[in-house]
Amino acid sequence: MIRILQLEDDPDILEICEMALGMEEDLVLLQCTSGDEAIAKAQEFKPDLLLLDVMLPNMSGTVALEHLRKLSGLETVPAVFFTARLQNGEVSALLARGASKVISKPFDPLSLGQEIIEVVNRR
Repeated sequence: MIRILQLEDDPDILEICEMALGMEEDLVLLQCTSGDEAIAKAQEFKPDLLLLDVMLPNMSGTVALEHLRKLSGLETVPAVFFTARLQNGEVSALLARGASKVISKPFDPLSLGQEIIEVVNRR
């Protein structure tokens, strides 16, 4: 089983991800709508992958990742970022901040599960 902690504030994206990742038998998804919630639940959930929205109110996905990396056992968990704003240099900046992969929104829900499995298997 691959345990995925998702941090996303858009209810439509949450629903699409739940349906898309639910099609893969080996994936378990925990969805959080704020950075504080993700940080509070992450250590007990023990994710194999972090799926983080970049732009969130109160705490961005990159700041949440910094906090998550400080938790025992999460220092090297692969992080995949979702972003709707792929501007020049943003992918490089996200990769430099610890992302294993960057997925642009809108994304292909049918391939999301396999993309995540590939990232975890590369680890």
